[in-house]
Amino acid sequence: MAVNNDGVGSDSAGATGSAESGPGGALRWAVLAARLATELALLAVLAIVGANASSGLAARIALAVLLPLAAAVIWGMGIAPGARRRWPDPWRIGVEIVLFLAAAAGLAAEGSVVAAIVFAVIAIGIAVAARAIAPDG
Repeated sequence: MAVNNDGVGSDSAGATGSAESGPGGALRWAVLAARLATELALLAVLAIVGANASSGLAARIALAVLLPLAAAVIWGMGIAPGARRRWPDPWRIGVEIVLFLAAAAGLAAEGSVVAAIVFAVIAIGIAVAARAIAPDG
C-alpha cells in the first residue's frame, strides 16, 4: 500500500481509503489486533513455561528467555507479514499451529490444562480467522 500526499493509503489497484473504509474494514483491524494479541500471548506463555520448568534457577532463566526468543525468530523468518521470505500458507499456518500447540502443551504439562485449552483454541481460531478476513495480515 502506498501513501498519497494527503496521508491516505492506496492499494495497487488505485483504491484509496482509511482503515475503516470498505466492507469489513473494522472487522479486519479487529482480527489483526486479536492476532497480535495472540502472538504476544504466545511469547508470554513460552516465557512462563520456561520460568516454571522443573530445573535449576539458571536453566529456568535461560528457558524463560530462549523459548520466546526461538518462537520470535521462527515467526520473523517465515510467518510475519514483513518476513523477507514469507512461507506459503499451508506451511505458514502449520508452523503457527505447532507453535501455539507447543506453548499450550507446556501450560498443560505444568498443570494449567484449562488455560492451555483456552489458549490453543483462541490462538488457532484467530490464526484461521485472519486467513479468511485479512489474508495479507
